[in-house]
Amino acid sequence: MQFLSISCRRTGRFTDADFAARVDEEAERARALYAEGVIRQIWHRGDIGGACIVWEADSETDARAKLNTLPMVQAGMLEVTLIPLIPYAGFAPRKPARVGTTQT
Repeated sequence: MQFLSISCRRTGRFTDADFAARVDEEAERARALYAEGVIRQIWHRGDIGGACIVWEADSETDARAKLNTLPMVQAGMLEVTLIPLIPYAGFAPRKPARVGTTQT
């Protein structure tokens, strides 16, 4: 199952220097989670400080537990929303019409 997390920096409580001090540790943990197959994709936000991450996990509880291993999350430096994703059915093959039936 996949999840999307959207985070933003808590800039009212933490300074740029606070974030800079944790960037390397955060990146190292993100690389480890990517290598484990837990993080599928990650982007920096283009509008504000933060990130969008696609997670692979068995449950929302599992996804949240992995998310909570990120150093900036542990330090309370990020506001994070975790969203469960479901597949888009529009790309699935359509059921063919049955021969000899009328469709209305």
